[in-house]
Amino acid sequence: MSAEPACPEPPSTASGGPVSHSISRTARLHRIAAGRLLRDLGLYPGQEFVMMHLWDAGPVRQSELIKAVGLDPSTVTKTLQRLEQSGHVRRRPDPADRRAALVEATGRSCGLKAQVEQAWQRLEEITLAGLDEPERKELLRLLDRVEVNLCPQAREEAQSAAQACATDRAPDGSAPPGDRGAEPGA
Repeated sequence: MSAEPACPEPPSTASGGPVSHSISRTARLHRIAAGRLLRDLGLYPGQEFVMMHLWDAGPVRQSELIKAVGLDPSTVTKTLQRLEQSGHVRRRPDPADRRAALVEATGRSCGLKAQVEQAWQRLEEITLAGLDEPERKELLRLLDRVEVNLCPQAREEAQSAAQACATDRAPDGSAPPGDRGAEPGA
């Protein structure tokens, strides 16, 4: 059986984790499909999650946005710069704390919201093509269980990264790359 180049056969080293490999491969393909739909709207993949949160939550501090979308701070900063340049978000000082900035969706982004909703509906159609309603419900139920299983590891990683930032150390306790300081315990 010959596989398409975009959908290669699993490597032999993944034989011990065929479900994990399939989830990873499917997530990559889903992101590619989402990217094609979002590109037509002038968005990069991932920017829609930032916008979705801002549309739902209203103005939020950038630090809160980072936690809410679960992305690296530098990724969120770059995303916000691009969205700001395109006129979809604005940053302004937080009246409660002038040192902090609030991020909010602009009025211009209202038309984008309807387009993102349509793109996600289309992505759902593409993703679930050929599955009947009971299969769709079962897939969602199973994916929800997998997500519940993975959430504790994601929380631990986020906490570890936050602690590393607070102590200026990598999550494993070592000095960050390029740090000329002493290793822990030295």
